Amino acid sequence: MYLNEGSAGSSSDKPIMIVFSHLRWDFVFQRPQQLLSRAASDFRIFFIEEPVYEGEIASQRKFLRDPGICVIQPILPHGTPIDAAIAHQRSIATAVAAQAGSAQIILWYYTPMALAFGQHIAADLVIFDKMDELSAFAFAPPELRYREAALMGSADLVFTGGAALHAAAAGRNPDVYCFPSSIDAAHFEVARSAATAEPQDQADIPHPRVGFFGVIDERIDLALIADTAALRPDWQFVMVGPTVKIDPATLPRAANIHWLGAKAYAELPGYMAHWNLGWMPFALNESTRFISPTKTPEFLAAGLPLLSTPIADVVEPYGRLGLVEIADTAEAMVVAGDRLLAESRQPTMAEQRLAAVDRQLAGNSWDRTWATMHALILNVAAASVAQEAERV
Repeated sequence: MYLNEGSAGSSSDKPIMIVFSHLRWDFVFQRPQQLLSRAASDFRIFFIEEPVYEGEIASQRKFLRDPGICVIQPILPHGTPIDAAIAHQRSIATAVAAQAGSAQIILWYYTPMALAFGQHIAADLVIFDKMDELSAFAFAPPELRYREAALMGSADLVFTGGAALHAAAAGRNPDVYCFPSSIDAAHFEVARSAATAEPQDQADIPHPRVGFFGVIDERIDLALIADTAALRPDWQFVMVGPTVKIDPATLPRAANIHWLGAKAYAELPGYMAHWNLGWMPFALNESTRFISPTKTPEFLAAGLPLLSTPIADVVEPYGRLGLVEIADTAEAMVVAGDRLLAESRQPTMAEQRLAAVDRQLAGNSWDRTWATMHALILNVAAASVAQEAERV
């Protein structure tokens, strides 16, 4: 069967897409969820997460997420040897692939570590969506680099999550395409309305509020947060998101720093609607060298003036275009923040800034990104079929 170009026919006729992910579907709604929710119109999606270590026997947990995505969590007892863990995950992937019947199978990798149990599957197409430089993250396994090299060399298509990643991938695969962070503008533009209800856990926090949302880990500059908060004790720093891979005890504490914890994707506009500034206090280290924060266009779509440290994919294009204020120290951050707060109180300047934001974001959508990716998938699949026919 050929890759179909729409959702006509029964679901069993659709090609199967097996996704190997280092991220959990229900953790933070970001690039994988945005893309795969749209891909579900064209594929049967099986999203295989990393194992959960619990219980006494190897098993698996399955649950459905709209629109028709099957999430699979391998379950392993604590202390399971690596070989046994790989074998269990291989058996799960094999069972999923067996459901394809005569339909085609697409393997979509977010983690190269899954090569250990995915590469045996006779796939019609292999895709590597390289959304981060995982080898630079804390606790990355030492074998990650050579497995990524193998995946980069063997994949039929490589997508990168930003310009910095794309530049680093140049020459490592003949079919590398750059797909920077896109935007679900309608979702975040809700924050532009003063009528948007305010969440109870921030209702009593005074203004001005400087807000962040996202994962709080080694990519966040905790010292910068502490120093900036000390320089502006009248600013209230609202930090929304789960804390992972770092000790929560290391988070800076002050009367004007508010750690509100993880929130659902649907809740974010409600928080952002009542912030005065957005900020992205990313550390400048190996783990942030190649990041392309999805939250950059999300902050902008919400209508918030935005501060950021000089992350390459934020500086270009957003900093260059004057849509994000770039600052690399606490002192520079408060100077830029003072200027943005002053401008936000001037209706003409605020309207001009929003108009510039909307011009930049126009046409930048996850719908368009997925449509372009899907067209590439169809083209590569068609070329593969043609080559096979010539050999026959």
